[in-house]
Amino acid sequence: MNITSRPSALLSAPSLKWLLVVATVLTPFLFYFDTARSIVSIWNSSETFAHGYIILPISLWLIWRRRDAFIHLTPTPYWPALVAIAACGFGWLLAELGGVQVVRQYAFVAMIPLTALALLGLRISKMLAFPLTYMMLAVPFGEIFIESLINITADFTVAAVQFTGIPLLREGNSFSIPSGNWSVVEACSGVRYLIASFTLGSLYAYLTYRSLSRRALFILISILVPIVANGLRAYMIVMIGHFSGMTLAVGVDHLIYGWVFFGLVMFLMFWIGSYWREDEQQPQTIKSEENRGISNISAVSNNIMYAAALSTILSIGMWPAYAQFIERIGHNPVQAELNDFKSGWQNTTPFTTWKPSIAPSQAELHQFYQKSSRSVGVIINYYRNQKKGSELISSLNRLVPYEDPIWIRTGISARNELLQDKTQSLLETRISGGAQKFVVWHWYWINGKSVTSDYMGKLLQAKNKLLLQGDDGASVMILAPYEDNPDEARSLLREFLAENLSALETALANNLK
Repeated sequence: MNITSRPSALLSAPSLKWLLVVATVLTPFLFYFDTARSIVSIWNSSETFAHGYIILPISLWLIWRRRDAFIHLTPTPYWPALVAIAACGFGWLLAELGGVQVVRQYAFVAMIPLTALALLGLRISKMLAFPLTYMMLAVPFGEIFIESLINITADFTVAAVQFTGIPLLREGNSFSIPSGNWSVVEACSGVRYLIASFTLGSLYAYLTYRSLSRRALFILISILVPIVANGLRAYMIVMIGHFSGMTLAVGVDHLIYGWVFFGLVMFLMFWIGSYWREDEQQPQTIKSEENRGISNISAVSNNIMYAAALSTILSIGMWPAYAQFIERIGHNPVQAELNDFKSGWQNTTPFTTWKPSIAPSQAELHQFYQKSSRSVGVIINYYRNQKKGSELISSLNRLVPYEDPIWIRTGISARNELLQDKTQSLLETRISGGAQKFVVWHWYWINGKSVTSDYMGKLLQAKNKLLLQGDDGASVMILAPYEDNPDEARSLLREFLAENLSALETALANNLK
């Protein structure tokens, strides 16, 4: 008897398609490696975002839990997803040109579930919607809320202390009571509690509830509860310090009390939420199809899958290549310069030692002027060929750092001033430290245009670079002191700019020639 053998295929057609899906889903990590590395770098450097390490493992575990519902189905490309991937790529490009790290990171991570959608199709992707979108929580986002959370916590604490009957004197986000002085700083904002609560609350809602309304309600509760709890935490710490004669809750135990209280609040929130849990229903999709005699193997050919994978890779990879082209073409090797300017004002000695905490610039003008015994300070920083650590607009650039030992920001507002027959939009910040008080008028000058919004400034920078017009920009700050009424400083600043705004803008514009 003759026995003949033939080589068996190493991979079946469905297995080959799943392998192609996995390989394509990993391509964003190849093209956007620097962006992925920036995410991990923040995880390493900030305890607030250290939870990022567990997001991807959790997402993979959630996908594995649902394997019986989709593993026997054949991926079917969903071509409209390519448009969404291209939109993410273009968003990444604008963020790269504008230097907006968090948008770059979100665009990169969003490409992962969208790539899965493009190759798996709507049917399978719907089964995995939450595990795929949960990956977005790996992006270190939340610092934008710190300022607002600080103000909310300060307002809540001050109101609660006053309601208790303790006399209080407030200046900005610092206040004094008879037993001592307190200040609501970045660590008191509660942003860590909020991020942790939202991350855990979203996962808990997905695993515990089946209805969309219950999930949405619990996620909303997981946002509101830590904000209220942080206000109570701050109030209780002040009370502990007050009644202990400032011997308790003023050192490291301050943080310990906070985390213990937060842990208790989270336990109560999840415990109460468990009373409305909905047991998970076992997926019946595959079984019902088999009973009806419907094949689970799609008629999608390998050629279509290859075409979908190639189109997806091209949609992902073309943007970093174009960004490198723009950076190379737009680089300006000429050194920027800032010349002194004044009209009837004489150079004088500084009336304050305050300086903004901003990134190093290519050119700087830091000068004080005097006229009729009244002084004005000018601080201009000019940026060109911007890169990380040397950016005009950055979340790290602050007029007063959150925990500055001397200076306090006592107020900020937007203003429109009529100067030299044109309206100048600007931001006003009032700063005090010791016996000194002064007003700072500040705005951004970007390629000949003035803006006050960080978001508009970033968009303008991205547009200029996209049109190969460079990334030149400057921060302009004019400051003047006052004793009792800020109007004293405003009047002087208005007079100075009325005489010198044109000369100032000319000095900046000379760098564009």
